Amino acid sequence: MATLNGKSFDVKISEEEFQNQIIQLARLNHWRIAHFRPAMTSQGWRTPMQGDKGFPDLVLAKKGRIIFAELKSNSGKLSEEQRLWMRELDYDPNEYYIWCPFDLDEIIKVLEVNRDTDQD
Repeated sequence: MATLNGKSFDVKISEEEFQNQIIQLARLNHWRIAHFRPAMTSQGWRTPMQGDKGFPDLVLAKKGRIIFAELKSNSGKLSEEQRLWMRELDYDPNEYYIWCPFDLDEIIKVLEVNRDTDQD
């Protein structure tokens, strides 16, 4: 069960649907968003990028604040490659989150407030 505004509800959505919700929430709060989409190739699904596997699903930027977010289903687990990225990125002033649909209240709070005194 997840809660939103004090109300509990079942959260049974796909990681893709969850990601779309987070992107919409980020846009509503004026964040810049980067997400690298996989595409079907002759060798199967590939994400067109050069670098190490496991990079976070979303990078959000607003007024000098940077959030790296790995999105998972409620039962999803980090891969070893994702853990390596987390270890490299989870340092101040960066913010690194592993979010699942159960975390909706926290996500809303994180995206609505700017860490500086300027609160949007």
